[in-house]
Amino acid sequence: MKKLACLLLVFLLLIAYVPSMADNGAVNWYEVFVRSYQDSDGDGIGDLQGLISRLDYIADMGWDGLWLMPVMPSPSYHKYDVIDYYDIDSEYGTLEDMRMLISEAHERGIEIIIDMVINHTSTQHPWFRTACAALREGKESPYIAYYNFQQHAESAFINVQGTDWYYEERFSGGAMPDLNLENEQVWEELRKIAAFWLNDMGVDGFRLDAVTSYHTNNTDKNVKALSRFKAICEELKEGSYLVGECWAGLSVIAEYYQSGIDSFFLFPASQAEGFIASSMRGRSGHAEKFAKSYQNVLEAIPEGILAPFLSNHDTGRTIGSVQGRSNIPIAKFVEGVLNMMTGRVFTYYGEEIGMVGSGDDPNKRLAMYWSDKDMTTQPPGVTQLEYAYPSWEKQAEDPSSLLNYCKTLYHVRKAFPMIADGKNEFVYVDSELLLMRRILENESCLIAMNFSGKSAGSLVLNKSAAIAADIETGTEQAELAEDGLTLSLPPYGIVILTEGEEIK
Repeated sequence: MKKLACLLLVFLLLIAYVPSMADNGAVNWYEVFVRSYQDSDGDGIGDLQGLISRLDYIADMGWDGLWLMPVMPSPSYHKYDVIDYYDIDSEYGTLEDMRMLISEAHERGIEIIIDMVINHTSTQHPWFRTACAALREGKESPYIAYYNFQQHAESAFINVQGTDWYYEERFSGGAMPDLNLENEQVWEELRKIAAFWLNDMGVDGFRLDAVTSYHTNNTDKNVKALSRFKAICEELKEGSYLVGECWAGLSVIAEYYQSGIDSFFLFPASQAEGFIASSMRGRSGHAEKFAKSYQNVLEAIPEGILAPFLSNHDTGRTIGSVQGRSNIPIAKFVEGVLNMMTGRVFTYYGEEIGMVGSGDDPNKRLAMYWSDKDMTTQPPGVTQLEYAYPSWEKQAEDPSSLLNYCKTLYHVRKAFPMIADGKNEFVYVDSELLLMRRILENESCLIAMNFSGKSAGSLVLNKSAAIAADIETGTEQAELAEDGLTLSLPPYGIVILTEGEEIK
């Protein structure tokens, strides 16, 4: 009954905070690989209509932002090699399906961003094919300057068959020639493409792929290019949200924030060696390790909007990172730690039900496990197929499931805007216990966390407080003394508290 009461309070607070959430934009983002999500027409391939049919689920979970991996026409299953920037791949549907998805999502308060791949195109893109045809015929073409051609072989350059010309391709073997982002005509094309998706189609922004590769090994040029693209998008649609893939260390990511791009994925926090998962390893000092790393992030990026995540389509999934196949408390807690961070948290589809996958890329993009009878076909090239946790259908019926734990987390983030948008202060840290305060304008809350999975912990507060949300991984619950000053946290417990007057 106590847990039910806490959840009821969370949802009541959520209703009260809806206006301020709209001002701040989506805080809980969900990454979807359309091909592996939901099939609507029986061909085994996920599509936009299938995704539309799951929007009620997405909204109910508390995700208010949706990132779609590439949806444009492409010869590959992953679609990071674009043939046409102005259409939808026929496997996924049509432009009308996309317009319907955007409209239906917006009606549910869900923003949509799409993958924007501007480092390269497919070799089958008309720009590239026209350029190669001109080179073979010894003719001039403006499209030659859209790419980086040269007449001598070197690393990362591929021969144009039938010529002595070579084109730059940094993603080796992918048939993805790099665009020349120093060409003004290319920038005119990018502006038209951005206008089409932001204004004509109505998306809310872009996830920018491979931003460190725009100009190879040249951070300054990449930052300037990103700044230019951000200015274009802001002019076209004020407030559009851009998040970049800067797969690098913290100091480099901090440099990229100088571009004005809203967010960059926080790779130092992700994967098995990221500071979230690694802080949970070892015999002790878990809370201290996390707090130190998190403070380093906040100091390195004091103004930018963080985009923390645990896994995505290019990385091993979280369950493997924390050895959580048979340890549901730690599988829950790692999601809890992620969602108590500031910024815009990104969750990869299937993380909410404990999907696994590592190794070859297709293994990381398996079919969403809705039920034994409701799944897409697997992506081509899968070499490992495993589902360690029950299906969505079974977890939805289990109040103690990972799915329902995650649902509580996302709604708590929405109920307390200061979690995502507030300024963080560390109030107390020891080996296993962590107490943070989040302040947003005139409101604040406390976040108490127990990083121990074995023993309870006790915190003494300097202000009387009340438990607003108790997010437990097991059957034990947090307890607050009658005076509101002593908090007992169960193993892997997370509690949100509201504060009263300071005790002198």
